[in-house]
Amino acid sequence: MVGNGALSGAVIAVAGAGGPAGRATLMRLAEAGATVVGADNDPQRLSEAVDAARYASGGASVTGDTVDLLDLQSTRDWATHIEKDFGRVDGLVHLVGGWRGSETFTKTSLDDWDFLELLLVKTVQHTSLAFHEALQRSERGRYVLISAAGASNPTAGNAAYSAAKAAAEAWTLALADFFRKAGGPEGPTSAAAILVVKALVHDAMRAERPNAKFAGFTDVKDLAEAIEGVWSKSAAEVNGNRLWLTEKP
Repeated sequence: MVGNGALSGAVIAVAGAGGPAGRATLMRLAEAGATVVGADNDPQRLSEAVDAARYASGGASVTGDTVDLLDLQSTRDWATHIEKDFGRVDGLVHLVGGWRGSETFTKTSLDDWDFLELLLVKTVQHTSLAFHEALQRSERGRYVLISAAGASNPTAGNAAYSAAKAAAEAWTLALADFFRKAGGPEGPTSAAAILVVKALVHDAMRAERPNAKFAGFTDVKDLAEAIEGVWSKSAAEVNGNRLWLTEKP
């Protein structure tokens, strides 16, 4: 399948590639024929994810870079080296995650906000600023943010998490407006899209909690499939849109 898949010739960067969702996404994009460059701040976790994706996709082009996405210059350097090495950048998938919550609104700790603002907002700011020009140069550039239903329907104990996700969505929608304006009267050629889940589940979670139902959760393999699907739609179709993988609140 490598070389003639739906994403044959595409070069896609995956931020937060070392986690379960990152691993599934590296595999799926590589199987679809893309050259995939993953980044994570944990070298061992990243290396394991890259090796698994290479093995699963029959030696496809999957590489990994240890990048500090909390540093704008490091993120810019990463974007520059991808475009220099591969000649193009057709996508950035943002999978950097993290969660902290509290039992009640009253018990909310603002330390949780400080932590989540870095992970969920700052990394979106840095990757979008670093990659947006290269994505605009591509004929099929896509910036894909993974968000949560809580961003538009926050619960009392999830104030910090929901607010951070909402901020990340707003930032991504501003990037979508950049692509819209850059496209002019003919419409955007590149797109920023938001995939919305309730929460994610993977095989290890199911093994740990065999009796749990995980109702409304999205399996990381289904998420990876939905990410790949963003390239199968036109830029105009997905730019600035929330694509729901769970029930709308």
